[in-house]
Order: sequence, then C-alpha cells, then structure tokens
Amino acid sequence: MTLLLSICLALVLDYLFKEPLHFHPLVGFGKWASWIDNKLNNGLPGRWRGALAWSIVVLTVLIPFSLLSSHLSFNSIAQVLIGGFILYLAIGWQSLLDHAIAIAKPLGEDDLEHARSAVSMIISRDTQTMGSSQIAAAATESVLENGADAVFSTIFWFALLGAPGAVLYRLSNTLDAMWGYKNDRYLHFGWAAARIDDLLNFIPARLTALSYAIAGNFDKSLEAWKAQASNWKSPNAGVVMASGAGAINTILGGGATYHGKWQDRPILGPEDGETPSVSSIKKACTLVNRALVIWVSIIGLMGILLT
Repeated sequence: MTLLLSICLALVLDYLFKEPLHFHPLVGFGKWASWIDNKLNNGLPGRWRGALAWSIVVLTVLIPFSLLSSHLSFNSIAQVLIGGFILYLAIGWQSLLDHAIAIAKPLGEDDLEHARSAVSMIISRDTQTMGSSQIAAAATESVLENGADAVFSTIFWFALLGAPGAVLYRLSNTLDAMWGYKNDRYLHFGWAAARIDDLLNFIPARLTALSYAIAGNFDKSLEAWKAQASNWKSPNAGVVMASGAGAINTILGGGATYHGKWQDRPILGPEDGETPSVSSIKKACTLVNRALVIWVSIIGLMGILLT
C-alpha cells in the first residue's frame, strides 16, 4: 500500500499546487545538461560522446536519489512522504490539462490569435497560419502523447523502481527533449538520449494505449492502434496517439509544417471520425483522467492482492 499512498499523495499535490513556478529541479537539471553539452558536444561524429554525456548528467543526479531511497527503505512513512513528493515533481498531470484549457478557451471564442499563441507553447510545428481545426488537432495530439510521457510513463517507472525510477525516467525524457533532434548538432550526440527514451517508453506507451482504449471507444481504439501506429515515425507516440484518436473518435495526424518545412504525416483515428475541435481537446483531457483512474485502481488492487 506504500506505493499507492505515494502515488495518491503525488496526484493530490499536483492537483492542489500544480507545477512549481519557481525553483523547479528540472530547471537546474537543464542548466547542468546544457553545461555538459557545451563541454562534450563539439559537433564531430561519434555517438559515444552523447552516451558519455547522458551518463554523466543522469548518474550524478540519480545516484543520490537511489541512496536516499535505500536509506528510507525501512521507514514506510518516510517512503510515502518523500516518494510522493518526488513523484509530484516528476509528473505533469495538471500542467498538461492547464495547457489544453489555455488553448481550448480562446479557440472556443474564435480568438485564433491567442489560441495559436497558446498552442505554440506545447508543440514544435509552425502555428502562424493554423486554422481552428489544425489548432484543435495539435492540442488534442499533444494531450494524448504527453499524457503518456508526463503522467503514465513516470508512474510506471515509479511503480517499478520507486523514486529513483521516476527520476530516471523524467531526466531521460528531459534529455530527449533537449538533445533528441536530427540536426547537425545533435544527429550523433543526441542519438543515445533519443534511443534510451524510446526504450524507457516502450512498455508504458503500450499500457497507456491500452488504458486509453478501455477508457474510451474500445473497438475503434484497437482498430486504429493496429492499423496506424506502425506508420508513425515514433514507435511509441504512434501507438499512443492512434489508440487515443480512436478512443475519442477523432481524426488526427496529417501533414504539418515544422520550421518552415512541410512534413507528410499519416492520418490517425477512424476514417469516419469527428473533425478536431474544442470538443476533441476536452475529450482528450477526459480520456487522460479516466485512464489515470484505471491506473490508480489497478495499482491499488495489485497492492491489496500482494499483501
């Protein structure tokens, strides 16, 4: 039951206080990672540099957390409190929902300028010429994909390895966001960060997709997952987004402009699905919340059965 209590504490803290606006540990981690990047990334080919950088950046943070977790292993109250607080810092449940609401509100009022500005905060594609359905699609996709990254994968690794697992995943995911680009600077240096993040997300992404299916339109979710996930460029995002699109019966994906260049992307979701709208953004948020209830319920049930 210690695990369940820690997760519930983290979710309550996140619900009440949301993401810390000041002095968030990931800000300091980002500066540490950038310093190592500047020292080791000289632009020359060699994936080993990126792997070494990843190891230095992550292990210097992970080892102290592992020692702390080991020290607290005999104190269940401390485990709940410290573990719950660390998990709270690692997840982004309410932050994700708040970003979605910040897009849906102006979009519902036909204020495309503010809707474009809000959606540009959470996606990397160009937003200047987006129409209402494109904004809604981008926001819906982001909620579905980041629900896996910011919530479910973090909880999975916390459940498996405790606080060190949550820290490992969140740091790895952050480095992928910083280094996992296929440009001249990071094509080789960021390879390890991208592959490690893919590996850590492999099982949680599929569990997230399954929970989306259970929480939404089960048949359409599984159908989209089976037929479309493998067409997406990311082996994990494709699974989650295809399943989520089917679960809320919405057509997602399709071409988009990134940094001034058009990219063809496959369609996700049912062929007869609904056009992305404010409603689809809200449905995606509801789907994440329902899936979260499923996860917590299953973890609680497993805790009861194993005691």
